[in-house]
Amino acid sequence: MIVLNLGMAAAGLSLKRGWQHATATFYGDMNGDETLQGACGYENVIEEGYGLQTTALSEALFNKGRTCGACFLIMCFNSSEWCKKGAGAIRVTATNYCPPSYDEEAPWCNPPRKHFDLSMPMFLNIAEYKAGIVPVVYRRVKCRKSGGIKFVFKGNQGWLLVLVYNVGGAGQVVDVKIKGSQTGWIQMERNWGVNWQVSDDTVQKLQGQSLSFQVTARDGRMVQSDNVAPRDWQLGKTYEGRNF
Repeated sequence: MIVLNLGMAAAGLSLKRGWQHATATFYGDMNGDETLQGACGYENVIEEGYGLQTTALSEALFNKGRTCGACFLIMCFNSSEWCKKGAGAIRVTATNYCPPSYDEEAPWCNPPRKHFDLSMPMFLNIAEYKAGIVPVVYRRVKCRKSGGIKFVFKGNQGWLLVLVYNVGGAGQVVDVKIKGSQTGWIQMERNWGVNWQVSDDTVQKLQGQSLSFQVTARDGRMVQSDNVAPRDWQLGKTYEGRNF
């Protein structure tokens, strides 16, 4: 669990340095039920190294899944009644989507509102349980990951779906290319969230070849991982490349 020591006064001063206003709620329970998977396509955020330091995003922040993997600092702000005294900022990764609700009593994730639906442990680090919803300030930060970027191979004989996770740096992936040992670079398409795909003839071309990846993040940086998967790569296997 990562909590940064920034007080309420520091939060106010920091608004001039890139902090923005939003609101926050929580979902699931203290064990992370309902938060382990989600709309970004992660299979189990605990097993994949994110723990419960996660959040779902409203549509204004989710951006149709393009923000998945991004990291944020979030701090309860301007509520002496519900912000925990002395609480700092929490660091979380975007792993899920908070869909709009047409219930007038809970419109928190409706456009154009910026809202974080946190795991319960993260919410309780900064706010009181009874609050339900609190005002917060947030900003984007670099993601700190241990080890390389992971590539989980899924799909079938004519369709290769690759789950890309444990991405450091900007965290948010905007482009992925794949290359066989006997091909040039091939553009992959985002299927949803952190899942990228190639299909049909491309999969057949890549059979029997070691595979390399180029991953480009939101900040424009690209990392290339050569021969990540061996010639006898298999669906259901996880391969590891370089990280930012």
